[in-house]
Amino acid sequence: MAAQIHALVFLDIQVGWSSLQDEIPQLEKYLKLQNVHLGIDPEFSMKGRQKPGSVIGEFDAADINYASDYLEKIVKENHLTPKILVVHRFTQEMVKNYQQIRIKPGVQIVMHMDGWGVPAMKINAYRQFIYKEPVEYTGLKLFYKNDTKNNGRMLEPKEILNTKPQPVYIQYQ
Repeated sequence: MAAQIHALVFLDIQVGWSSLQDEIPQLEKYLKLQNVHLGIDPEFSMKGRQKPGSVIGEFDAADINYASDYLEKIVKENHLTPKILVVHRFTQEMVKNYQQIRIKPGVQIVMHMDGWGVPAMKINAYRQFIYKEPVEYTGLKLFYKNDTKNNGRMLEPKEILNTKPQPVYIQYQ
C-alpha cells in the first residue's frame, strides 16, 4: 500500500530480551523493498533480562554497526538506494561508545531524540544527547499526546527548524 502512494515505511524494532541479530533477519524480505527502512529502539533492549519498561535499555555501537552492516548488505545485493537507520534515543546511557559507530555509504544513520515533554526540556535533551554525540544525521520526535500533557505544548515547526543542528528527520507520533 505504501509503495502505491510513494510513502516510506519504517519498521521499528524493540527487542526486549531478544537481540538485533535475532530480529532483523526476520524482516529481510521487507527491507529488500526500496521504500522500507529500519528503526531501532534501545529503550527496551534488556541485556540484563530485566522486565521491559522497568529500566531504560541500551545499545552499544556494536549493535548499531550490526544493523547498519545488515542494511548495507541488503542495499548492495539488491542494488537499492541507501537505507535509513533511525536510532531512537532520549538519554546518554542508551547508546554506548557512539564514537565507534561506523558510517557507510549504503546507510544513512539518524540519531533521533525520542523523549517527550515540554519544548524547553525536549530542546535541552536534543542538545545533550544528539548534538553533543553526533553520528551522521539528527532527528527529533514530537508526541501528539505526551508532549501536551499537563498543559504542555508541542514544538512549533519554526522552533524545530531553528534548532542547531537542524534535524533532518522529524517524526510525529
